[in-house]
Amino acid sequence: MNETLHFQVDEASHKLRLDEFLFDKIRGVSKMHLRDLIKEEKCLVNGTHENRGYRLRANDFIEIEMDYRVERAMKPEPLPLEIVYEDAEIIVVNKAAGMLMHPTFAQKTGTLLNALAFHLNFSKDEGQTTKDESKFIRPGLIHRLDRLTSGLLVVAKTPRAHRILADHFKRKLVEKKYFALVEGLVKEDSGTIVAPIGRDAEIRLWNVRTDGKHAETRFWVKERFSDSTLLELEPVTGRTNQLRIHCAHIGHPIIGDEWHSRREFSRLCLHAYKLAFWHPNGNRWLEFETEYKIILHNAEFG
Repeated sequence: MNETLHFQVDEASHKLRLDEFLFDKIRGVSKMHLRDLIKEEKCLVNGTHENRGYRLRANDFIEIEMDYRVERAMKPEPLPLEIVYEDAEIIVVNKAAGMLMHPTFAQKTGTLLNALAFHLNFSKDEGQTTKDESKFIRPGLIHRLDRLTSGLLVVAKTPRAHRILADHFKRKLVEKKYFALVEGLVKEDSGTIVAPIGRDAEIRLWNVRTDGKHAETRFWVKERFSDSTLLELEPVTGRTNQLRIHCAHIGHPIIGDEWHSRREFSRLCLHAYKLAFWHPNGNRWLEFETEYKIILHNAEFG
């Protein structure tokens, strides 16, 4: 069923981007879907098609055609969540290995966004999720961990927090560190891996390529075992699969890496153990760390 929604821009939304305005006004629908509607010219501003970055002015009139047959990406699900910190603007979680960040065409449920949508919108008094879409809290992803990686993530609860933190991540005002259990004994106590990363179009795989983009990772040896090494990793850049690719590049692939490792393991031995950033209010530097454990005999890590 299609429905046309109408909005008039108030003074508080003056100079706000069109897509940001819609993200705030239309809850429970994925940002990707809203951007697609703008791109497909199903959104008008004062009777004209504008791009998603259009800066609104007070009293602008917006019309957008919604198709509610499209499955909503924010479908709340009561899934286990390890919450490390939460306030009115942000939530920090320790994501489990094996959990997708958000729904995809192949998997619509069981993701971190589904779990967060339930946590942030579940009414304990009424015993159900909120039916008032104007009050729906949309969890805003700022950074990501791939499905096989566990560890700390900060998620925005408000559009304002999302804008500020996204800017901080872009400007590298954030500290992220990982633990990785890698094959073999790393000789150097510390070092920096510099190797460009690009995508092979034929096999659709990211790897070190001479025509790739600059990529840099710092590492420190935390502990050496009989046939493996525990590394602390800090990605200076943020390329796709950077840590896995760089560890494999120096001859020490992360154990459990299905593309590079020769050792079978129940999971990828990569864990985002530390996350530090400025609170979106700007008045506090927050630091979070998780404990780690390695039990090789019964295949547990992180």
